[in-house]
Amino acid sequence: MNQQKLMIGPRVRQLRQSFGLTQAAMANELGISTSYMNLIERNQRPMSAKILLRLAQKYDIDIAKLSPESDAKMVQELATILKNPAYGSYEVSSAELRDAVGVSPDFARAFIALHARAEELTVRASMRDDPMASRARVELLEESAGAVENVRRFIHDHQNYFDEIDRAAEQLAEELGLNTRQPHTALTARLFESHGIKVRIVPADYIPGKLSQFDPHNRRLNLSELLPQSGRRFRIAYQLALLEHRELIDATITKAILPSKEADELARLSLANYFAAAVLMPYGRFLKAAQDNRYDVELLTRRFDTSYEQTAHRLTTLQRKGARGVPFFFVRVDMAGNISKRFSAGKFHFSRFGGACPLWNIHACFQTPGETIPQVIEMPDGTQYFSVARAVLRPEGAHGQHAQMVAIGLGCEIKYAEALVYTGNFAPTPIGVNCYLCERPACRSRAHAPINKKLRFDERTRDQSIFRFDG
Repeated sequence: MNQQKLMIGPRVRQLRQSFGLTQAAMANELGISTSYMNLIERNQRPMSAKILLRLAQKYDIDIAKLSPESDAKMVQELATILKNPAYGSYEVSSAELRDAVGVSPDFARAFIALHARAEELTVRASMRDDPMASRARVELLEESAGAVENVRRFIHDHQNYFDEIDRAAEQLAEELGLNTRQPHTALTARLFESHGIKVRIVPADYIPGKLSQFDPHNRRLNLSELLPQSGRRFRIAYQLALLEHRELIDATITKAILPSKEADELARLSLANYFAAAVLMPYGRFLKAAQDNRYDVELLTRRFDTSYEQTAHRLTTLQRKGARGVPFFFVRVDMAGNISKRFSAGKFHFSRFGGACPLWNIHACFQTPGETIPQVIEMPDGTQYFSVARAVLRPEGAHGQHAQMVAIGLGCEIKYAEALVYTGNFAPTPIGVNCYLCERPACRSRAHAPINKKLRFDERTRDQSIFRFDG
């Protein structure tokens, strides 16, 4: 390992700047000269594995975050963008993209952001040209879609972990003694004793179409009888987040400099939900239970009396310095294949548009609800992930109301699979991001042609896929 050398100057420079250190200060702490530090940052000298290990130990960072592999998601995004017909016939190899990201990651991020903005403007222009689309509806769609995408990027940039909020939630859980007391009783008492707010379980028709409603005038938090116990506790913890830590949440949002009021509001809701999950599953206790039981999601839901979705989502947030868990990705998909929720502490690449690949078992699990299905998936670039999928029924409904079933997908890079209770000898299943971006030929599950390929037709043959394309 001591012979391995890496050209990671821009990453090192970004890390140094994030800590507010000068080149001289960091060089002194690493035991190298300032001039050598300068050469490393300019990619004129490689960083040896020995210095890299010293860097990781000194600043408590994951080496993987500094390795070239950490830019795989950005490389994949650039490769996807360049497949767009708008960029003509440029042939940029994966090696060139990796070099570009390695030398100038900020430029790569700027290009990705610029392309995303161009896509939004293109959609906006096409909708304005649609005589069936009113200006008000178009503007509303633009605001909501933009807010969702901006908040997703904000959460992703934090690796789905917010340290101050997480620690505040953990402190509250300790104050309430949630490891020994019934969470519902303790949270309800806190809400009343500290804020004078009573929790009421009300008939479904009292707050029609809602599962919870805070009534500040009467100092009541109304929870629908349709909410399961895990959902009731979560809503109480959510309310405590806004009452006791709104300033902390708002300060986190202010630092993010989100582009719209709608994005701020969505971020506030997301961070309050984050706090609620962190109260019910306090970081230290939850991480230990997860590691001791090899990330058995079903067991953890019973240990902490939370829902499967709440537990799986919480597993993606275990990225505290010095106490990291497996960097999971999380996705929620409905029966039509729409992705309604996605988070990642790792580098799994989600498409902004379209659903997930039909070969991923997150779709097949609807056939066996309540059963956890493991699978090894392989992306077109050869990267492999271990994933589990489980279809869960949301119980918030009465007779005559359509029960909602969703699939929860949880996964990680294949190198972490041995830490999971679900691992086994599984042959990898080749999948793509989605049909529009996948170039795998002869796929019987393909629903759309790749956007950057020219279709070919032959009346004399019938292929396995109805789409036949060059290359």
